Amino acid sequence: MKVLIMGAGVIGVSTAYELVKAGCDVSVVDRQPAAGLETSFANAGEISPGYASPWAGPGVPLKAVQWMLDKHGPLVVHPRLDPLMWRWMLQTLFNCTSRRYTLNKSRMVPIAEYSRECLRRLRADTGISYDHRSQGTLQLFRKQSQLDSVDKDITVLREYGVRFELLDRNGCIRAEPALGGAPASFVGGLLLPDDETGDCHLFTQRLMTMAQEAGVRFIANTRIESVTTEGDRVTAVVTDSGTITADAYVMALGSFSPLLLRPIGIDIPVYPVKGYSITVPLTDDSGAPQSTVMDETYKVAITRLGDRIRVGGTAELSGYRVELSPERRITLERSLRDLFPRGGDIGGASFWSGLRPMTPDGPPIIGPTRYSNLHLNTGHGTLGWTMACGAARITADRLLGRPSEIPTEGLSLERYR
Repeated sequence: MKVLIMGAGVIGVSTAYELVKAGCDVSVVDRQPAAGLETSFANAGEISPGYASPWAGPGVPLKAVQWMLDKHGPLVVHPRLDPLMWRWMLQTLFNCTSRRYTLNKSRMVPIAEYSRECLRRLRADTGISYDHRSQGTLQLFRKQSQLDSVDKDITVLREYGVRFELLDRNGCIRAEPALGGAPASFVGGLLLPDDETGDCHLFTQRLMTMAQEAGVRFIANTRIESVTTEGDRVTAVVTDSGTITADAYVMALGSFSPLLLRPIGIDIPVYPVKGYSITVPLTDDSGAPQSTVMDETYKVAITRLGDRIRVGGTAELSGYRVELSPERRITLERSLRDLFPRGGDIGGASFWSGLRPMTPDGPPIIGPTRYSNLHLNTGHGTLGWTMACGAARITADRLLGRPSEIPTEGLSLERYR
């Protein structure tokens, strides 16, 4: 089977690797000169199945108003005359109930857990390295109210057998010793000991090299202009360098997927939510995080990646704009200074932003479309790195007619009907 994958981020490259291993003739097309140069480039570095939660949940609408009024809040909205933005926000609001939150989280945790297992198998089989660590994620609570509100998450973690530890302040310091010198106060945390960390960009580039060695063709510097169809099939992908044909097609363009799908009658509720990160050179190992600490107050993740510290966060609704906002950098630096003031050289940090492809309910969109040879693997939001390997395996299984190793109900486009 000849397969064309649209998108060379971590989702597209992981899918390409799975398909070429299964004997498919695979090509990957992307507008960038190399793999993993957009949303996969400088994300927070978390592989966090236990933290796989919808953004929409009980109490979020009120919190959202408070966050928007706080200059260091995790949510920023720049209203636009864009009906798709307003529709996405209304759909997100619809999902802010206890019932919907529990349902959506129950769809996200299994694929995230499965993906981590797929990543571990890949690592064991290939020896791929990417500044990987397996020391867990610590969700840090500065306020008692945050600690008191974790019951709904713990219920789902128990249901799916995800290991966790609820820690007091001293327990947090045992898990992350550098927190003992933090200027900020905190009351406790939720430790997910099986979570991992790693450099998503490094992983994506090295996996692309391995995929190319196995026969995958990477068509770089090539912008996709449209998808052509006939009847119930996609017939070609038109690019600025010519037309590409295949037997089957996989849409893995993240936030840009809707722009190509809408003209052929497929409307997916994926909208870009901009995130920011700084990458800080490590200066003091004893003053730095050893894994990932999620600062719950600012929704900022602080992650150790080799000799660097990655600090990522913020949800900014501003369409497809990727301009850097100095105000967002201040928030990221503040969180790092509050918790790990001795860890890195903030003055030497690099600053980045990327567009996360968010669905209004949280789970990604993986599965078939109205066209028999077009499959979706998109909408992973902040969890593309966490879900990449599992989503790739599920996509390959569907294309090849193999049974999936986990239930996949609730992941396809059908759930929006």
